[in-house]
Amino acid sequence: MKETRLMLAGAALNQTPLDWESNLQNIRSAILEAITKNADILLLPELCITGYGCEDMFLHPWFAEETFGKLLQVKEWCDNITVCLGVHVIIGQDVYNTACVIKNKEIVGFTAKQFLARDGVHYEPRWFTPWPANVVEEFEMLGKRYPIGDIIYEEQGIKYAFEICEDAWRPNRPAERHMPKGVQLMLNPSASHFALSKTDVRHRLVVEASQKYQCAYLYANLLGNEAGKMIYDGEVLIAQNGKLIKRNELLCFKDVDLECAEVCFGENPTIEETIEYLPQIDENAELIAALSLALFDYMRKSRSRGFVLSLSGGADSSCCAVAVAEMVRRGVDSLGVTGFVTKSRMFSLQEAEHFEAMPQEQVVKALVGRILTCAYQGTINSSDATYTSAKELAESIGAVFHDWTIDEEVVGYTSKIEKAIARELTWEKDDVTLQNIQARVRAPAIWMLTNIKGALLLATSNRSEAAVGYATMDGDTAGSISPIAGIDKAFIRQFLIWMQEELGYLGLEYVNNLQPTAELRPSSESQTDEKDLMPYEILNRIERLAFYERLSPQQVLELLTQENVAPVASLKEYVHKFYTLWARNQWKRERYAPAFHLDDYNLDPRSWLRFPILSGGFREELAQLK
Repeated sequence: MKETRLMLAGAALNQTPLDWESNLQNIRSAILEAITKNADILLLPELCITGYGCEDMFLHPWFAEETFGKLLQVKEWCDNITVCLGVHVIIGQDVYNTACVIKNKEIVGFTAKQFLARDGVHYEPRWFTPWPANVVEEFEMLGKRYPIGDIIYEEQGIKYAFEICEDAWRPNRPAERHMPKGVQLMLNPSASHFALSKTDVRHRLVVEASQKYQCAYLYANLLGNEAGKMIYDGEVLIAQNGKLIKRNELLCFKDVDLECAEVCFGENPTIEETIEYLPQIDENAELIAALSLALFDYMRKSRSRGFVLSLSGGADSSCCAVAVAEMVRRGVDSLGVTGFVTKSRMFSLQEAEHFEAMPQEQVVKALVGRILTCAYQGTINSSDATYTSAKELAESIGAVFHDWTIDEEVVGYTSKIEKAIARELTWEKDDVTLQNIQARVRAPAIWMLTNIKGALLLATSNRSEAAVGYATMDGDTAGSISPIAGIDKAFIRQFLIWMQEELGYLGLEYVNNLQPTAELRPSSESQTDEKDLMPYEILNRIERLAFYERLSPQQVLELLTQENVAPVASLKEYVHKFYTLWARNQWKRERYAPAFHLDDYNLDPRSWLRFPILSGGFREELAQLK
C-alpha cells in the first residue's frame, strides 16, 4: 500500500442551543482556520449547528428544516476541504442524530448515530431513533436526495467512517465492523459531558481503539457550558496505532479551539511526534477549571451583569465566592483583559479601556469588584467568627461586601404568627420553624440586590444537603444557579483547603478553621451540620451506595458494617435517617435552582436521578434492617 499523508484537524466549539448567529460564526471560524493550516479533513462536534442541548426542539419539523438551511450555508464555506459536522435530520416521523460530510462545497452523505445515550444525564431515545448497522438509504430534503446511514467515505484513497459519541462507548461499537472493510481512519464528533476524572476514560477509549483497530482516530468534543447544566471540556484528540499525537488544553475560554496534525497512512505508518500521556488526574484542578468556565458561560449567555452571593462565612458560600474570583483570573489569563471584558458582555468601551490600562496585578481584583457582590446577613445566632470569615474572604478577592442584620425581620414575622395562633413560639416546640424563618428572611433582601444589579443570585446548597433536605426552601436554596449542588460536602471541605494552599486564596484560612454550621439555633447549643445529620463521609457513602450503586437499605447497612466505618448501632441509625429524609424531601430536590453536572452522578431529578415526590418512604425496608 502506498503511503498517504492527510492533515487532520479537530475543533472544539463553544455553542449555544438555538443561537444560529454565534454557532455559525464559530463553525465558520473553525473552517477558515483549518483551511489556513491546509487541513484535508476537519471534524467538528456532535449537533454543533443547533447545539446538543435543544431537547424537545429536536421533535419540531420546522426546526429541522431551519437547521438544514443553515447546513447549506456552511456547505458554501467548505472550499477545497472536507468538513464533518453534527446535525439532526427528520425522515418521516423519525429524528436522526447524524454526522454530515461536506467535501469541496458538496454534501457527500450523512452517517446516523447507532447507539443512543440513555443513562445518567442522557435521554437521547426521547428524541432520536437509532440507525441499524450496515444499512444505507436515501432521503429527500428541499428537492434533493442524499445518502444516509452506515456509510464508509474516502479521502485521497483513505477510507474513513464514524463513531458518534456514544457509539464508541459500546462493546459492539461501529469500529468493530469497519476495520475488516479496510477503514483506516475513525472520526468521532462528540457531545461528551464533563465529569471528574472522565477525561482519563475518554483518552483510553480513543487511544486504545487506535491500537486495537490499527487505525488513526480523530475525536472532537463540544466546549463550555452549552445549555445551562452540562459542561463540555472541549477535548480534541488525534491518535494512531496506540500513540497519542495531539491533545489540546481542556476547559479553555475560547469559542473555537482547533488542533491539527499530519498523519501518515500505509503498511507501517510513520508517527513522527507523539505525546506521553500520564493519567494523573487532579480532581481539584479539574473542578475549579470546570466551575470557572461554567460560571462564565452561564453569566454571559444569560446576559447577566455578574453575580450576587449571600456570603455566610461558611464552606459552601465561600466556595462559590472563590469560584467567581477564579473565573475572572482564568478568563483574563486565557482571553486577555480586553477579550475577557468584551466577551462578558457587561462593560462599556470606556470601562474596557479603563481595565486595560490597569497594572496586571490589580486588574483581576478590580474586575471581581464589578462582577461579584456579597452580603453577610447576620442574626443574634451568628458568630463573630463567621462574620470575620466572610469579610476577610470578600476583601481578599476584591468583591463588594455588605453586611446587615435580619433580626428585626425575624421578630416581625415571629410576632405576627404568635399573635395569629395566640401563643409564643419556643425552641422546644417550634425548632424547625424558628430555624427556617431566619434562613428564609435572608432571601428578599439579597434578591433585591440581585435585581438592582441585573445579576445572577448564587444558591449555595451542596449535594449532601440535597440528599437529606438539609436546606430551607426559599431561603438558602434561593438562586438563579446553584454551582456546587453536584458536589458533596466532604469534597468541598478539602477543596477549600486545596484552593487556599495551591491557588493562593489566603482569605480561606478563616473558613477552613471553622466547623460547618447553619448558625440557626442559639449559640449555647453549639449547632453543627454533622450533629444535626451524621458524619458527612458516612452520609456521602450511603448516598452513593443507595443511588449510584443502587443497593437496598439492608445491602447498604451490610456493606458499611463490613467497612467498619462506625459502630453497627450507629450505622443502622444513619441508614434509617438517610432513607427517611431522602424520601421525605424529594419535593425540595424538584425545586432547587439549576445546577452544574460535575461528578459522575448528581441528584437533580431534571437530569440524573428521578424519584417520586410521594412514596412509601422505604418504611418496610427500614423496618427490616438487621
